[in-house]
Amino acid sequence: MTPVELSRTVLHAVRRAVDAGELSVAVPTRAVVAPPGPGGCGDYASSIALQLARPAGQTPFQVAEVLRPYLLGTDGITDVVLTGPGFLNISLDRNASDAGLVREILRRGDRYGYADRPDGRVVQLHCPHDLRAVVVAEASARLLRSQGALVRVTAEGFEDVWTSALGVTVDAVGHAPAELPVNVRPVPAHGSDEPLSLGRDAGRWAFLHPAAHDRPRTGDEHLVQRESNPLFRVRYAHARARAATRNAADLGFTAEPGPLADVEQALLAALADHPRVLAAAADHRAPDRLARHLVAVAEAALPFLLTVLPRGGEKPSAAHRARLALAEAVGAVLAGGLALLGIDAPDHL
Repeated sequence: MTPVELSRTVLHAVRRAVDAGELSVAVPTRAVVAPPGPGGCGDYASSIALQLARPAGQTPFQVAEVLRPYLLGTDGITDVVLTGPGFLNISLDRNASDAGLVREILRRGDRYGYADRPDGRVVQLHCPHDLRAVVVAEASARLLRSQGALVRVTAEGFEDVWTSALGVTVDAVGHAPAELPVNVRPVPAHGSDEPLSLGRDAGRWAFLHPAAHDRPRTGDEHLVQRESNPLFRVRYAHARARAATRNAADLGFTAEPGPLADVEQALLAALADHPRVLAAAADHRAPDRLARHLVAVAEAALPFLLTVLPRGGEKPSAAHRARLALAEAVGAVLAGGLALLGIDAPDHL
């Protein structure tokens, strides 16, 4: 069960409790699930009971007690523990959960983590006459659109060479329309034209990887092809994942999601967290959150990618096919994330 599926399962539990007359509330449109916080347990936790307590006229713990049996009766959930004021801590069948996560990523490809449909939001982002602000606004627009929002970006007058050099497109140049826009004002770089010498991909990364309140570095460190460069680590992990597929084809086997008991859980957790990161990065107009998440995925993936293919006289087995499926999932997440930042993900590096 993936985080998205678990979120739907939590909403279904609420709906069943409402239909049974145990809760009198409007069923929300979204249930947030995330790794448990301090004092929590299991694989994921939900605060849905705290959200529903007031309209239900009950305490959060009472609402959680109502929802617990509906969740326990669901395939893929092995336990539900209540902690704190009413958090639902959910444990999953690990083998089924891991294989389901990989299968979902492969099904969605580089659009894994995107909203299924428009959510009705209309957002206008406006930025000043600053190159970094335009790049951040444009990447934020990509993120918002991935989550179902309709977005327009406006910027105070820019020279075409600036915007085209870093692959930026704005919907309008000039003064913002009459409606109140959301202003995007990250700390600018020291030199307005320095990132242009880095090229499109490294220049965008230089602006997007730091948080908005940090001044970006625009030196040649973004072009260095070694592990000290976070952009290189992300693109290298993507290229290694793609190479695994090519090499497996040469050995005569393909990917098939399956149990991954001996795989580092940090990698699976990072992949599972991708939809939440996209939603948070969009809501806060913070593409840096996505950039740092991609670095975390790459760092967790690189040691694993060394173990995907058979060694020596080994023959491809179900375990190798499951590992290859996970490698392809890694490649899809990294490619999709880089695309949202407007950065290419080469298959060869």
